[in-house]
Amino acid sequence: MNHRMILRLISYILRVEAVCLLPSVGISLFYGETRAVAGTAAVVVISAVLSLGTFLLPPKDRQIGAREGFLSVALCWVAVSLIGALPFFLSGAVPNYIDCLFETVSGFTTTGASILTDIEALPMGLLYWRSFTHWLGGMGVLVFLLAVMPMGKGKNSLLHVMRAESPGPQVDKLVPKLQDSAKLLYAIYIGLTLVQIILLLAGGMPLFDSVTTAFGTAGTGGFAIKGDSLMSYSHYLQGVCTVFMALFGVNFSIFYLLLIRQFMKVLKNQELILYLSLMLGSILVITWDILPIYRHVGEALHQAAFQVSSIMTTTGFATADFNQWPALSKTLLVVLMFVGACAGSTGGGMKVARVLLLCKAGRRNVKRMLRPRSVSQVHMEGQTVGEEVIQNTYSYLAVYLAITVGSMVLVALDEFSLETNLTAVVACLNNIGPGLDVVGPMGSYAGFSPFSKLVLSFDMLAGRLEIFPMIMLFLPTAWRKT
Repeated sequence: MNHRMILRLISYILRVEAVCLLPSVGISLFYGETRAVAGTAAVVVISAVLSLGTFLLPPKDRQIGAREGFLSVALCWVAVSLIGALPFFLSGAVPNYIDCLFETVSGFTTTGASILTDIEALPMGLLYWRSFTHWLGGMGVLVFLLAVMPMGKGKNSLLHVMRAESPGPQVDKLVPKLQDSAKLLYAIYIGLTLVQIILLLAGGMPLFDSVTTAFGTAGTGGFAIKGDSLMSYSHYLQGVCTVFMALFGVNFSIFYLLLIRQFMKVLKNQELILYLSLMLGSILVITWDILPIYRHVGEALHQAAFQVSSIMTTTGFATADFNQWPALSKTLLVVLMFVGACAGSTGGGMKVARVLLLCKAGRRNVKRMLRPRSVSQVHMEGQTVGEEVIQNTYSYLAVYLAITVGSMVLVALDEFSLETNLTAVVACLNNIGPGLDVVGPMGSYAGFSPFSKLVLSFDMLAGRLEIFPMIMLFLPTAWRKT
């Protein structure tokens, strides 16, 4: 176990976090928010000192193995969350540190679940930091490091880190060099974010609102700077967010294929076809179901499209209180919570690729039962899927369900309704944010006990990191020297 290399990675992350906090300090200075300036500046110093301290123990070996990859990713995300919560706490904006931690974990994991009951009372500098955590966590904090600096040596060192942090059943490089892949991913990510900001500005949205909304959309996070989420904005602005939420829920390799003009591969991509089919089908069904409420096809279609795009991509923005919608619409939205976005996107959930893979593997197993001696394999995108990938997907599903049930039992100690407990756990584990009942789009997680907030914080981290890195933190065998 290369403990010193893990500490080196954590120090890199803390240094990046210190730099990322500087704009928040500047914004608070501009608006004269004295306490926010003091609290955030103190955290910049704390992060810088801690990052320098770890460099006193330089690693003898810079290789990163599979264990180091999983453990370092999990520890880095815990570290940035613990430190990232301090600006809220030290400034006095959120007096309870557990609440600060919950809000920060929700930000970095792009969940969007909030304990704030009066969002607009938060200082502008902290509102910016709150939204920026979405953007940084959307693509991944360690993927960002891969793009800007060399971290480890060895043929598979960077791949182990990227595999532990990137969503989906398997991780592939866009180009031969992994660091170049990371740079390309961030170039696409930044480009789409800038385009959305420009379109929001063109619709009359103020600059600060445009930037923070784009951060929440790009990271599919859903932290808004207004108490009613995006309800008070125009239909044009909501429509822009609808489209970009759907775009950021697409596997980023699709955008790369478009850039190199591999259009046929895009049109034949099975995950993309299923993703768009589920989204469009759900929009049509919900539009029909809520038509009696809105009494106008255009309005019903607008609201259905926004909510489906928001929930399926696990963004969590809202333009309507879907908690009041008919049972069919709410049920469909809950199903979409489980499915989630595409693998290789900034969205959460189980991922469309896993759903597709499970369906194909299930059909293959049924054929084997009917014809035990037949040889059949699972194929995706014209390639054979290895048995290891299929077994890992089954393992993921089993652990996913176990965490869901266990978390529901623990959260039930707060005596909320079954609907609240179930959707709160599902919304956090799938990095969605809003659920139903108490935690609906117009509600918050403020009523949960500190213990439940810690459980849900773990769920958010587990969901964002594909479960296994967080599980490995609690396995003694993962920490043994050999």
